[in-house]
Amino acid sequence: MLRRALLFILAMAPAALPAASLASDAKPKPPETAFSGKLRPDILGVSTDATAESARAAFETRFKGHADAKADIQQQKLGDSGTSFVAAVNFNLPAGPKQTGELLSGSFSSPASGNRAYFIARNLTFAADQQPAKADMIKEIMGKYGVPTIVGDQHLYYIYRSGSVISSGTKYKEATALEAIDKPLDPRAAVKLNGETVRGSCVAVIKRAQTKAKTLSAMFDEAKGANCDGVLSVQLIPGTPTERVGIAQFTLLDTKLVVSATAIDNEAIAADQNERKAMPKGSAPKL
Repeated sequence: MLRRALLFILAMAPAALPAASLASDAKPKPPETAFSGKLRPDILGVSTDATAESARAAFETRFKGHADAKADIQQQKLGDSGTSFVAAVNFNLPAGPKQTGELLSGSFSSPASGNRAYFIARNLTFAADQQPAKADMIKEIMGKYGVPTIVGDQHLYYIYRSGSVISSGTKYKEATALEAIDKPLDPRAAVKLNGETVRGSCVAVIKRAQTKAKTLSAMFDEAKGANCDGVLSVQLIPGTPTERVGIAQFTLLDTKLVVSATAIDNEAIAADQNERKAMPKGSAPKL
């Protein structure tokens, strides 16, 4: 079973995810998010509503029965004195000649902001005899997430702003998305997405997010400058033959949550530091 295979690694993490133990012991404050109501994209059921605990449970269920799956549970502290909390979870099932490899990962804010997911990713490396048709993958993707904002450069991009998926002007259907996916992104559509603002391209933001550290501090500047509230990227890398998919990469980034959770977490750290400074510092006299 997966739990036995991961026993040593998970033994390094607490049995239950700890709550923050700031001196102020403040109630968690929910961060703002790009997604609400029915507009709540997920990857294998894990959305930005998920906490580290619920995401970890979902990932463990996904890999149940795979003894060769491995987990990496990463912790950090909120401030200098806070108790450690789970900031990232990564589960990996290696690819093999007859086995599709799969990587699931999530990054989470501190307990002060609800320990919420702001970055979720799933990478599939298909075994040679299990590569799906590109047309079938696009059909499944659009069936789940709807009409993409822009297609090209091997990607379908869903860019969220003001509670909806925005349009670049092209009303993609499955056939037009299939035709466009391996072509360069339309530069006119990209310019239209950014409008007259000087804010950052959301396509560039999520591409860089995939390669850089997944901490709030590392993502904050670009998330704050992004011309969107959230982005879902699906990349389909051609297989053999090219009308098949060799690798599929799903990435969900909630830029609005990154900005909001950063503010909440920093406020909690500052409040804790002020409370500690205010505490009496006298010592017992010499007797």
